[in-house]
Amino acid sequence: MLATARRNAARRVGSVRSTLAAPSGRSTAGAVGANVLTRQYGSTGGDPQTDRDTITRLLYSIGTKREVERYLRIFSTSANPSQPAKFAVIKVGGAVLDQIHELALSLNFLYRVGLYPVVVHGAGPQLNEIIEREGVVPDYIDGIRITDAKTLQIARRVFLEENLRLVGALEVLGARARPITSGVFTADFLDQAKYGLVGKITRVNKRPIEASIRAGAIPILTSLAETPEGQILNVNADIAAGEIAKELEPLKIVYLNEKGGLFHGVTGKKLDVINLDEEYDQLMKESWVKYGTKLKIREIKELLDHLPRSSSVAIISAEMLQKELFTDSGAGTLIRRGYKLFKHTSLESIGADRLRQVIHDRDPDVTSGSQSVSGALTQLKETPYTIYADEALDAVAIVSHPEDEVPVMTRLLPSRNGIMNNVVDNVFASIKKDHKRLFWTARADDENRPWHFERADGSFTRAGRSLFWYGIQDVSEVERLVHNLESKGRIERSYLPVGPAPRHSSASVGAQGGLPGGTRSFSTFATRRSSLGLHTAGVRGYATAVGPQPKVALIGARGFTGQALVSLLNTHPQLSLSHVSSRQLAGMPLTEYTKDAITYENLSLSDVERMERERTVDAWVLALPNGLAQPYVQALDAAHIESAAGSGERSVVVDLSADFRFAEKEGWAYGLPELYGNRAALRTARKIANPGCYATSMQLLLAPLLPVLDRSRPPTVFGMSGYSGAGTVAGVADPDGRPVTLPKVTPTTLSGGVRPYSLTDHIHEREAAYHLGTAAEGMAFVPAVGSWFSGISSVASVPLAHKMSARDIRELYETKYAGEPLIELRKDVPSLGEIQNRHGWVFGGIQVHSGGHRVVVAGGLDNLLKGAATQCVQNLNLALGLDEFAGIPTMLSQ
Repeated sequence: MLATARRNAARRVGSVRSTLAAPSGRSTAGAVGANVLTRQYGSTGGDPQTDRDTITRLLYSIGTKREVERYLRIFSTSANPSQPAKFAVIKVGGAVLDQIHELALSLNFLYRVGLYPVVVHGAGPQLNEIIEREGVVPDYIDGIRITDAKTLQIARRVFLEENLRLVGALEVLGARARPITSGVFTADFLDQAKYGLVGKITRVNKRPIEASIRAGAIPILTSLAETPEGQILNVNADIAAGEIAKELEPLKIVYLNEKGGLFHGVTGKKLDVINLDEEYDQLMKESWVKYGTKLKIREIKELLDHLPRSSSVAIISAEMLQKELFTDSGAGTLIRRGYKLFKHTSLESIGADRLRQVIHDRDPDVTSGSQSVSGALTQLKETPYTIYADEALDAVAIVSHPEDEVPVMTRLLPSRNGIMNNVVDNVFASIKKDHKRLFWTARADDENRPWHFERADGSFTRAGRSLFWYGIQDVSEVERLVHNLESKGRIERSYLPVGPAPRHSSASVGAQGGLPGGTRSFSTFATRRSSLGLHTAGVRGYATAVGPQPKVALIGARGFTGQALVSLLNTHPQLSLSHVSSRQLAGMPLTEYTKDAITYENLSLSDVERMERERTVDAWVLALPNGLAQPYVQALDAAHIESAAGSGERSVVVDLSADFRFAEKEGWAYGLPELYGNRAALRTARKIANPGCYATSMQLLLAPLLPVLDRSRPPTVFGMSGYSGAGTVAGVADPDGRPVTLPKVTPTTLSGGVRPYSLTDHIHEREAAYHLGTAAEGMAFVPAVGSWFSGISSVASVPLAHKMSARDIRELYETKYAGEPLIELRKDVPSLGEIQNRHGWVFGGIQVHSGGHRVVVAGGLDNLLKGAATQCVQNLNLALGLDEFAGIPTMLSQ
């Protein structure tokens, strides 16, 4: 069955790629991928965005839409104009060049979706054929080719020919490619007496590679190097690709070979995964691991030891490249350092503080405010338990298992890194080895819900929560066990009877705590249809509905933030602005909004209550000064109470002031999606407090460092903002009678300099400390206003609990923000020009004090965008069921 599935997958990949085999036109010179610059990439003669959309849909045939869109988003945000080569390094074995059309199709596919891999190729088989024909017998030591002058002469000619052949094959398909045959690798002799003209790479010059990508061409490299004196040296292509990867630190490292992976030399079976930390020593002792295979594995280990633990190398065939890149299952052989798994039966063995931090950051019940961290830990101690986790705690599972009772997985807490690197699958496999039967629950809005369905034999959903199980096939046994679990308080929610709940009207479902919008309970089962109506497994139905665009009302539209929000909504593909309220501008047209004719209104509290009661809009945005939002919220609440006998539904409200940023107990969600596992809560939230601009940057700076923070010494953050952050006043009217919006603080009043203010107890200091959970220890924040319009630069000085290096710190940030399209890491301190008018958060300049116990990191954002309007759109998208980043330019398209 598995072999059949793989053959079908291969067919699907082949059919997808064949669609691109006959372009109707060549790409235009000077074009570049949309993921790096804003110029168009070469297309088949049609619209580039249409090409990309079409190819994206074709990708759905090899993986789920969720998988494809997630990986496209991650890859598309991996590069930027200063570091354009961060997507992937692909090493092409010489044997693969004999299938050059297949290889060109796969690379062309990436080109069409705006992705630019760095390609390094060998030409071993082609070289052997020619030198044998010319009477030279190939010779190797430890898998390294002995290279004399004649062999090098032939090698150089062969490498150049194969390089141009690949470039030509790509250009025939309409993809631009650039041959790079020198100027990248500088080398010394590896051991001239032993190996001859073979090099050991000492330096990688990435400028020709980056120049190629900026020009819109895939860089195609040979593995020839030069000494500082100009002597050409032969370098193993695997080693050359590894050195490139060390320099670029790409998201993906792929080795293409004709076999499609590594195979066991005795059994002949393909090795799906090699975890080097656990298997390397034994693997290198195997009699069948020799010559080139031994060299390849040794070089890959050295490469991965140099890179972050989340890095891996995939060895696959050319035709399976898309499946490897865009699906969770991948293809070929995956080589990684691995994640050693541990089992803990006490808090002391795992570390109570470490587990407490994981629960604080990832547990959806804690992040939504329905349970506290201390409550979760107290509940943990009520029965015997085992904590399954990897060393880095990228995946943590807690299983309660009283003697002679069915075990329950009470918590499954993976990080993004744990999901991307399948650590959570390894943890779950370890649980399955220990427990033949298991129950667990998950929220119905869990973004990883398909993962649970795929691993369960059956499930049942009611009142916004799903119950899953494996190892039990009889429905009556499921009911008996669930009854026992509920009676002993081991499952909090009521799932009995195990079957569809009685049908209610939407009103009564809402009143009884059902799913939003009157969604009914449902159940699935993996073996057969039962008398209770449980569905057979394999295919689970779903339905979608497309309606009119959600409408947004904006109160407080005159200020700079309101103006920025209007601009974003004007280009948003799925939201429409229907009402804007401003006392000073009432009756005047909103000329900045072109999707519809909008006139400023002066909405009273009674207007707001009436509109909410009539469901005139789907969302409200309050862009008012601090202290002025409460009356509007009360009006919305009054309308909701009044309509409770009806549908019970209410519009979303996003408040941009500081009034409700500490009001979780009053039903407010904190709208910082990148932290605290907030996305799940924001998807069901009706009231959202948009974070402050300084507070956003401070939290993003400090959150990755919380596990290593020296809690006895508070961190310090110094922040400087453009003068737009100080607010606005209405100036004199223009010739049309429209009041002009002016800043409260101007460069003139600042004398062209900066002015520190609110030197203690700034509201954003309290906000950041509160949500980071460091309020008890305290933190210091010193703000200043500068003579530029917008943009915040923040510098954090953070004491560390133990000695660390800058690489250690960088790895913490990379792990925390992996795949976040609005967060960008730079090598140096971000300049003001790299912050202004951008929709995300940029950080860099990581430096650790010589003593190793203090780190300084700089970050920045535009206070009107990611510090306000952009973050507001993120929250609206999530709460209204849209893609979080709809209508928001990614960091790389700006």
